[in-house]
Amino acid sequence: MTADDEPRWLTAEEQETWRALGSLIVRLPAALDAQLRRDAGITHFDYQVMSHLSEQEGRTLRMSELAERTDSSLQRLSQVVSRLEKKGWISRRLDPADGRFTLATLTEQGWDKVVATAPGHANEVRDLAIDPLSTVQKRQLLAISRRIVGTIEAKD
Repeated sequence: MTADDEPRWLTAEEQETWRALGSLIVRLPAALDAQLRRDAGITHFDYQVMSHLSEQEGRTLRMSELAERTDSSLQRLSQVVSRLEKKGWISRRLDPADGRFTLATLTEQGWDKVVATAPGHANEVRDLAIDPLSTVQKRQLLAISRRIVGTIEAKD
């Protein structure tokens, strides 16, 4: 085994940092999911999908673009959109500009669901992830998050 093959072990401080990050990665989405299930009967991912659509012109996006924006696979997104279609919150149709793509559109019922759900969700996000941080810490968290995501994307 050469020096290049040796594992690059974490220091005690790095291990503590890694474990804290791991706990955050697991616990924050679970807490947000629990709030949305309790208050709105939807998952955090359901809300992300509908929220992204609500912010678009015509409340419409190509499924492939929506998958990218929600950090999801097209297969997972398609399953969730099918469930949301059955509730009348999203509709799908072929893209008239290019029939190889499918468009997802937030319906009026879906819009109403997002509008009703958003205040409670925003309060939970603020309580759990924004208000506990100083202005400097929020900027640092943004920079750290972008750096880690950029590193992951560079490896894709």
